[in-house]
Amino acid sequence: MPDIGFMLSSEELGPTAQVEAGQRAAAVGFRSVMISDHYHPWLDSQGESPFVWSVIGALAASTDLRLVTGVTCPTVRLHPAIVAQAAATSALLARGRFALGVGSGEALNEHILGDRWPPTDTRLDMLAEAVEVMRELWSGRWVTHHGPHYTVEKARLYSCPPEAPPVFVSGFGPHSTALAGRIGDGYVTTKPDADSIREYRQAGGRGPTLAALKVCWGADEGAARKLAHERWRTTGVPGELAQELPVPAHFEQASALVSEDMVAERIACGPDPERHVAAITRYVEAGFDEIFVTQIGDDQAGFLDFYARELRPRLEGLAD
Repeated sequence: MPDIGFMLSSEELGPTAQVEAGQRAAAVGFRSVMISDHYHPWLDSQGESPFVWSVIGALAASTDLRLVTGVTCPTVRLHPAIVAQAAATSALLARGRFALGVGSGEALNEHILGDRWPPTDTRLDMLAEAVEVMRELWSGRWVTHHGPHYTVEKARLYSCPPEAPPVFVSGFGPHSTALAGRIGDGYVTTKPDADSIREYRQAGGRGPTLAALKVCWGADEGAARKLAHERWRTTGVPGELAQELPVPAHFEQASALVSEDMVAERIACGPDPERHVAAITRYVEAGFDEIFVTQIGDDQAGFLDFYARELRPRLEGLAD
């Protein structure tokens, strides 16, 4: 049975709410938390976007959770030398219980400084070089790097963990999945797709495979469906639009034809534990090593109690 972790949505939860939800997740027995890293939410109705590194620091200081970014883009908005310092500090605060999830990013978050948004192949090249730069800096040595995308001049991380944090690389297509296999210490995705795991392994990936999914627990199924549609109808936005659209208003337009039924087909909604177990089971059967569950909406405590009471015993039963 894979490890089931909890995921905090930086698009929906403010910093205090994230910390409180993480603390409650630890209290009900979760061992790992993944935290999304955004500058903007996908939709205005989601309404939040706190700085992920502050939240990680607070959770590292107040829990024994293993913490994973899901995922950080270390290529445009933040130079990889800065992400390397943030990750090193987080690893120290968490006493080694930190992993850096990285990806090639979205224009939604990365355009804010006026930088050009590169095409996909260039973004993947930038990500590969960024990971190289960060690993050089985590050695604790002086680093000077002159590459095609990044320059580092005489830099050294003085506050550096004894072991570099693992780097988990996200992949949502064959090229990014192959890159994860080549350069990553693990693989992150969102679909219950056994083929993507196989592609990652064939590309040389030997680390853990992680997946994240969304659910919307609530006592009233109709209200849960409505909330899931209000907050996450972007799950129905096709193709590469999620990487290319620059502001939430564009996602409002792109998701205008996504119906409540379409969202409910993708996201388990309501109070029925069997429906939630079935959603998680698809990822179990695909073969992921770790599965992180996000509760849509503000009632994080209600879902966490529901998970401990109803879902965990059923999921543990799958391993029998």
